[in-house]
Amino acid sequence: MGTFNRLHLIRQVDLFTLRLFLSAIEEQQIGRAAIRENIAASTATKRIQVLEDIAGIQLLERGPRGVVPSPAGAVLARYVRQIFDSLEDMRSEIASFTEGVRGDLTIASARTLLVPFLARELGEYSREYPRVNLAVHDVENADIVQQVAHGQADIGVFATAYELDLDGVDVTPYRRDRLVAVVRQDHWLSDQLSVTFRDLLPEKLIAVNSMLGAFRAAARRLERDFEPGYTVRSASVAISLVRAGLGVTVQPECLVSQEMASGVAMVRLDEPWAVRKIHIATPHGRALGPAARAFLGQLLDRPSDDHRAAPHS
Repeated sequence: MGTFNRLHLIRQVDLFTLRLFLSAIEEQQIGRAAIRENIAASTATKRIQVLEDIAGIQLLERGPRGVVPSPAGAVLARYVRQIFDSLEDMRSEIASFTEGVRGDLTIASARTLLVPFLARELGEYSREYPRVNLAVHDVENADIVQQVAHGQADIGVFATAYELDLDGVDVTPYRRDRLVAVVRQDHWLSDQLSVTFRDLLPEKLIAVNSMLGAFRAAARRLERDFEPGYTVRSASVAISLVRAGLGVTVQPECLVSQEMASGVAMVRLDEPWAVRKIHIATPHGRALGPAARAFLGQLLDRPSDDHRAAPHS
């Protein structure tokens, strides 16, 4: 690594890389930070390595369970947070000079997408457009498209699923993430680099309601019967049962937080359907209002250097 150069930092490092660095610290894993910022893990790793080269010192300490800031990284994180706080103050002051967008906006999404992806987007939108009355419908994945098609929601964010009816909506790709198998750390599968659904079928599989269709379709392709060991409503409950030794589960990697991961291991699921495609639904044949157009623009305003699914790391 070279020597820290202030001018080089200003010229070479963009705000997105600094936000990615903060996300890596908050998520305690570069892979999950990449999912959060919608870029590939390899791209995220490269960006942070370039940041470390410019700083001339290691900023993240890497270990088997993830990353934590080095002493120098903690200093940088403190100043970067100040930069983003100043940007927010600037945004608020400039916004006071204009009326801004007004109106009502209703978003439909599932909890599995609201928590890792949309919560921060909704917070940023609410601060940017304080005169918009924002409503959020937390509904099952299968109901999101129907709410948009029937005019109950302006925009829906959903994961593609088996036999999902897309009539009445226009669909725009938004993000991708990966499904992983979650097993106890002492389970025989925990040492595997990857597993298939066939490997999981003999185990007592704990299924979240929203994933039952995908599991049954996968079992049919293998010409096997499938009955879940347990059926639950949320990822946190499923992982708690795994931790208690009651079975294994499959979850979106972005939902397995550092706290949830205690006592369990994530193993790459080697299946074509393990890459979860997330889309935005808007009403077919109906123009979006200003509030909805602004939110759609925010969702799609993402770095374009790499939109592939972030691999398991």
